[in-house]
Amino acid sequence: MTSQIPNVPTAEQIRRAPKVLLHDHLDGGLRPGTIIDLARAQGYDNLPETEPDKLGIWFREAADSGSLERYLETFAHTCAVMQTREALVRVAAECAVDLAEDGVVYAEVRYAPEQHLEAGLTLEEVVEAVNEGFREGERQAMAKGLRIRVGALLTAMRHAARALEIAELANRYRDSGVVGFDIAGAEAGYPPTRHLDAFEYLKRENNHFTIHAGEAFGLPSIWQALQWCGADRLGHGVRIIDDIEVAEDGSVVLGRLAAYVRDKRIPLEMCPTSNLQTGAAASIAEHPIGLLRKLHFRTTVNTDNRLMSGTSMSREFELLVEAFDYTLDDMAWFTVNAMKSAFIPFDERLAMINDVIKPGYAELKSAWLFQQTAATSESSRRTD
Repeated sequence: MTSQIPNVPTAEQIRRAPKVLLHDHLDGGLRPGTIIDLARAQGYDNLPETEPDKLGIWFREAADSGSLERYLETFAHTCAVMQTREALVRVAAECAVDLAEDGVVYAEVRYAPEQHLEAGLTLEEVVEAVNEGFREGERQAMAKGLRIRVGALLTAMRHAARALEIAELANRYRDSGVVGFDIAGAEAGYPPTRHLDAFEYLKRENNHFTIHAGEAFGLPSIWQALQWCGADRLGHGVRIIDDIEVAEDGSVVLGRLAAYVRDKRIPLEMCPTSNLQTGAAASIAEHPIGLLRKLHFRTTVNTDNRLMSGTSMSREFELLVEAFDYTLDDMAWFTVNAMKSAFIPFDERLAMINDVIKPGYAELKSAWLFQQTAATSESSRRTD
């Protein structure tokens, strides 16, 4: 007999469900109050608002404005207050706590060390401060009865010329909290092949890397990231939908690149709300993740920039549940996909899946059965 699990999980179930996050930017997830505190401490007086609620609204509206200049300005403000060791430790610790409180059990959070040198820190000091913050945040979460593990991804900016230097930095700290490498920034005009030396170096060192590709730019960006650079994962990858043809009768034909991505189980780090802001989809209901889920691509759900998008992992799943009637089983599928695709050792990924994620979803589903029993018993007492 098939159990009659509710089709739509509640907001509380979504929040409690164990979640895995692979694509989240440290400088895109600060608490508004922290930005104000750090700005005051560092003498930064260019914030557009000085009240936390109003500042949070400003960030979201700026990201939604459709103006690239205004969108980039949001990161200018967050990076401006992330220039000291103390600031980086605090921001990283709060990031870990915020994610844990949202039910995230494993996260890979990325940042560009080269963007935090204005006050005299070295690249190494930046990495060590962020790592210290993540460990402190994990301890704070544990004190609250929450468990999270956070790994860092070191990002190089694709318009700059420090990719090899950052790749070498990621390799030096690979056993000290850094789990991989990334490149980010404008895709158009800055193809990943500009940084081939960094990717070739990482491959020789048997290290992991993901590449922002197929977000604002199309299939050539994805093709280069995979076939020239050898990316383990695709940051966003949403434009792979351009290589998939859906006929009027509902039949689907995959192009060669889309078929390769699916066949090779290449993870797609999808960020639905962020993708709406950048114009990759008109609505959540029209987001390619719906079709890619049906076609069994290795899709994962992510936040990208929690502050700018006014989002969280729970919020992203709430939107997907509303748009696609996803169940707890669908949530578990996305979460296991993400854990399979993480940049930590295989045995540790397997332990997270078998000892944390699957039991977590099983508990949520079994709790519903007992709730139904209690409701039935209460109804029977009323009619007696």
